[in-house]
Amino acid sequence: MSSDSLYVACAEVLSLCRSKKDDLDALLDPQTGFAPRIRQICEEQLADYAETQDPRIAPSDIESLRLEANTWGLLQTIMPSSAQSAHALLAENPYTPTTMLAQAIMSASPLLSELIVVREWLQDTAPAPIPPEANTGYWKFTKHSVMQSIRTGNPHRGGLVTEMDPDALEREPGGALAPDDASYERSLLQALYGYVRAGRLDDAMEVCRKANQTWRAASIRGAWLFQWKAISTEQRDEDTMDADEDSSVWTGNLNRKLWKTACIKAATNTTLPEYERYLYAALAPSPKTLATLKGACKSWEDHLWALICITCEEKESAELEKLGGFWEEGLQGLEKGLRPINAREEEEEEEGWKEEVISTLETLKSMEPTSDDKLVGPGGSDPFHDSQLSIILNQTEELLEKVARLLSNGILNPTNADYTTLCRFFAHLCLFLQMIDITPPPMAMQKILEAYLQVLEDAGQRELIAMYAGALGDNAVDRYAAFLLSLALSADINERHLALTRARDHGLDMERVAIAAAELTIDRAMQNLLPKYRDPLPSLTSFPEPASEDELLLFRSIEWTTFMTQTHNTALEQANLIVRHFLATGRVQLAHQFLEVLPSELSEIKEPEDRTTEYLHYRQFFTIWESLESVVESQSLQVPGMTKEAKSVWLADYRSLIDRAYDDIVNLLTSEWLVTDVENPSGDQRRRELIRIRQIYIPEIIIRMHSHLVASRHLIPDNLKRSLELVNIVADSRYKLYEDFVPENGKRLQDYLTAVRQAVLAGIEGGGSDPFRVITN
Repeated sequence: MSSDSLYVACAEVLSLCRSKKDDLDALLDPQTGFAPRIRQICEEQLADYAETQDPRIAPSDIESLRLEANTWGLLQTIMPSSAQSAHALLAENPYTPTTMLAQAIMSASPLLSELIVVREWLQDTAPAPIPPEANTGYWKFTKHSVMQSIRTGNPHRGGLVTEMDPDALEREPGGALAPDDASYERSLLQALYGYVRAGRLDDAMEVCRKANQTWRAASIRGAWLFQWKAISTEQRDEDTMDADEDSSVWTGNLNRKLWKTACIKAATNTTLPEYERYLYAALAPSPKTLATLKGACKSWEDHLWALICITCEEKESAELEKLGGFWEEGLQGLEKGLRPINAREEEEEEEGWKEEVISTLETLKSMEPTSDDKLVGPGGSDPFHDSQLSIILNQTEELLEKVARLLSNGILNPTNADYTTLCRFFAHLCLFLQMIDITPPPMAMQKILEAYLQVLEDAGQRELIAMYAGALGDNAVDRYAAFLLSLALSADINERHLALTRARDHGLDMERVAIAAAELTIDRAMQNLLPKYRDPLPSLTSFPEPASEDELLLFRSIEWTTFMTQTHNTALEQANLIVRHFLATGRVQLAHQFLEVLPSELSEIKEPEDRTTEYLHYRQFFTIWESLESVVESQSLQVPGMTKEAKSVWLADYRSLIDRAYDDIVNLLTSEWLVTDVENPSGDQRRRELIRIRQIYIPEIIIRMHSHLVASRHLIPDNLKRSLELVNIVADSRYKLYEDFVPENGKRLQDYLTAVRQAVLAGIEGGGSDPFRVITN
């Protein structure tokens, strides 16, 4: 199988399993489910690599593929299953053998079940033990010396032991074996530990028998739990039973507690040979033997195996002891009966145990090989080791988010040797979790799938891209919108438009994607901008600051819904929201620029009416704002020494601009600008923003217009009268404009009244004492 066909094979499995997405049993089938199919593909690829011996295939690629295959196997085997509880088994049959109880304990605890599966997997993938050389007798060289000593009457000949029993070395201080026997004993113990590490106890016992050490085979056999099928309630298929099986014969260890105590004693006895201690520590793993067992660990997998062995053994032993029963406590257990189950206490105990397991195993995340220790191979930071540990600890969500961050930060990139394998694995892991109703983090999944889509594109597998993009499922719109959001400010408008059209190419609803992308962008920007609403009313006289990144994001957000006329209704709603924000925070220039980039078609939308009215009110406001600025610009054009004709032309233009500004402002002030929405008693954010906008800009345009009218009175005498007529409009109870003058930002109403007083005084500049003469004339 070539690398290209590997992509196709994985895609075919995905397509097949997606067609069965509503059949969970089919997706989790141990032979034909998603995980075992992908594992088979990886194993077939490994077989092809082994057959072709292609020197272009890097060893790291082979190792990554092997780890990927193992991880898919792990994923499949840890899927939960239902079983009868150990308590129920004892209630039904108080003589239930220990083996069945241990199986029920395992099945009742998903984490324990997973840990046992992991232990078996680690045993299956352990290095193959090296059998010792053939031996023709038990300590034959030492035996010859002992016999010679007996014949000669010299019991301490050469410092060797004088007796041949297994405990002779311990019982005779300074006693030793003949060099050849000592060498063989060392290689035997190393091999036995290797067999136990690989979970091959039968092979270990067979090696002991061949070495004429049947007593050691018996000590290894003590690890087996007690089993007696004649008294078991386990259902058996009569057709498949072994003809030689005798259900009346029990097997396993009836005194396993005592045996375990002896093993722990041996494992912690520093006078015993190193690998003998390792052997018994592995046979009876416990916190007491952890230090010894760690001494035998050479790889990250060894350390994981050691911790899991101890965890499983301790959990099973504790649960068996808690259950009691005949085989744990004898007749006393029967007389005592089963203890009542408190579901809450059981749940709390299980949760406490889970936390302890997680804390213990998480120490492996930081385990790395160093120059001064014997740890070989990749450590806890290896992506597949990290993945395996996260899967075991049910931390796949954190794992996928971490991978997404590594992709986003560029730490995981195409220059990494195993980048392609990792992208393929994590993409299919996301899709697998999604198919079995375990929702991966949407943004992380989006990032991972996009990375894999790029891998496919670089590999020329363009025909597969649409399928993987469409595989985002029911939440595809939001997730693709999240991808569009990730473009942020780095992509220009053409790139963003192209990215949006790809949604349609991938079978997604382009309109929904556009709307969702805009909403997500606005939400992200507003998270940082909303606190500004708690500030006092802004001053409009200070020099405007440059647009922040969040404010620029608001500009970008509207582009998603203005690419297509079908989303213009949504664009209008979002445009109003953004303009409201800019105006409410005093960013009048940004609000103006924002309105200028909007398509003219938004003004032609008729429904809903309140949305259209609000938008037109903003347009009306900026028409006035531009008129006031034009008045200022025109006023600045008056220079000393102008000719009479030039001054006449200028004055006519100046008068026209003031007249137009005045008429527009009066029209706005008397037309309930944003008032309909302000008076809505709903009290929502929109209403508060509209009130704030009126409080900022109604006083501003009134004071500005008043100032222009009073300032131009010498050139246009009627303007002084109009300034006082404007006062009547402000004071008119029909319009309630005085309510928009709030005592913030320099007491605006007091400012206006001061300006009015100056206008009245200006009315009697030419003589007389009647302050109303300006109005009545």
